[in-house]
Amino acid sequence: MSEIISKLSDVSGRYDALFCDLWGCLHNGFRPFPEAVEALRAFREKGGTVVLLTNAPRPRPSVLRQLDRIGVPHDCYDEVVSSGDASQAAMVSGLVGRKVYHLGPAKDESFFTEMAEGLDASAIRRVPLEEAEGIVCTGLFDDQTETPEDYRATLLYARNKGMKLLCTNPDIVVDMGDKRVYCAGAIAALYTEMGGESYYFGKPHPPIYDLARRRLNAIRKVADDHILCVGDGITTDIRGGIGEGLDTLFISGGLAAEEFGDDPLNPDPEKLEAFFARHRLSPLMVIPVLR
Repeated sequence: MSEIISKLSDVSGRYDALFCDLWGCLHNGFRPFPEAVEALRAFREKGGTVVLLTNAPRPRPSVLRQLDRIGVPHDCYDEVVSSGDASQAAMVSGLVGRKVYHLGPAKDESFFTEMAEGLDASAIRRVPLEEAEGIVCTGLFDDQTETPEDYRATLLYARNKGMKLLCTNPDIVVDMGDKRVYCAGAIAALYTEMGGESYYFGKPHPPIYDLARRRLNAIRKVADDHILCVGDGITTDIRGGIGEGLDTLFISGGLAAEEFGDDPLNPDPEKLEAFFARHRLSPLMVIPVLR
């Protein structure tokens, strides 16, 4: 049975580093959560290292700019690793072809223009769908009004042409303020359901954890048994952490809050265990909100 804790400091002494999710844990897309900021600050003040591990489809510089825009202070984290970072190398390698169709909003332009050090995207061309060899999906064109079903015709065309789809954000949904919106993972899931071939590099898949370990080790060497994965995504943060052999802390007051009773700050233990049983996953610990 997962241990329910009330605050991060209850267990932080066991760990030297956190792999901490962003959306739903540290911020809601518009503002940071003050208690979460203070919890991460306190962890760092005691000598811990915080790596923000996000399925954002944009590379690190773009994520940093977003954190600055919404007011996340620099002193609550040490490093940022994104699904966009992990996916760029796959695109540059030609995994889905050299001529690619970008399915996603203009705000994700940086995925193609801000390459990580050592990556050269000069051989990649963005072209219309009819000319493409593959698809790079960073999200929906308009996640405020559209759903994956709006893309069924596009995906059917791509499947019939044998195109591969590179999904730069495996999340299915995310909470943007009070609104739940679809992410690139929902498009990729539909494409796979239709018989298409989708590739993923963010959580819960290994490439993003490999990159996170490399960036963490550039700061300090930390053994796996001293890393704690924190997140509200049972199929991304928790599945990924468990798959990597890392301890996990599930934030029950995030994406799945309605599953655990009427009071997000006091999740029903029986409902928690039933939820974990359905997903066949058992995080080491549960916390209502990061604080």
